[in-house]
Amino acid sequence: MNILVCDDDKEIVRAIGIYLKNEGYRVLEAYDGIEALDILRKEEIHLIIMDIMMPRMDGMQATVRIREEKNIPIIMLSAKSEDYDKIGGLGAGADDYVTKPFNPMELIARVKSQLRRYTTLGSMNQPRNEKTFQSGGLILNDDTREVTVDGTEVRLTPTEYRILALLTANAGRVYTIYQIYDAVWEELAFNPENTVAVHIRHIREKIEINPKEPRYLKVVWGTGYKIEKY
Repeated sequence: MNILVCDDDKEIVRAIGIYLKNEGYRVLEAYDGIEALDILRKEEIHLIIMDIMMPRMDGMQATVRIREEKNIPIIMLSAKSEDYDKIGGLGAGADDYVTKPFNPMELIARVKSQLRRYTTLGSMNQPRNEKTFQSGGLILNDDTREVTVDGTEVRLTPTEYRILALLTANAGRVYTIYQIYDAVWEELAFNPENTVAVHIRHIREKIEINPKEPRYLKVVWGTGYKIEKY
């Protein structure tokens, strides 16, 4: 599989590349968002590791541009650990977030996890004997991962799709934030509220006519979220 590593620090790019190549991945390198977009036009990329702070075009701007056309997993890197940067990265369309300095083995584990879920959707705790999940005009085709609302196709990121598939396959059931995080990210949750909330907000913006008065994706105050069963 091909992984694009984008960071203006060439030593970081080189170091990440060594670990990824040792795992058998093909690594392509970029040093700002413009270079990353250029590579994406020429190469088939399966995952991107993207720094936030870069010259010419930063990681958030590049991620927004990428999400206009592609749904491949994006892992954000940043030297900052504040929630603002984490929420900003996820809000731009990233699937995961790693703060510098990071343990290389942790980054590799997150890469493998994202690729596994991207290619197989992972082992979410939900029934899998149906290939189409539906609630009213909301339809998910789990073979093609296409989502339509009232006949109009909706483009979701891989993480957004996994959340929506989990909830739609179990329409009417309320999932707590921790249950959603455990099922979708497949790792123990540690303060997952902001991470899940950002993804939920973006899903609503894409599937709801009025996100402030959602028809499908409902919050159950004090408990969690559910897809309304129609």
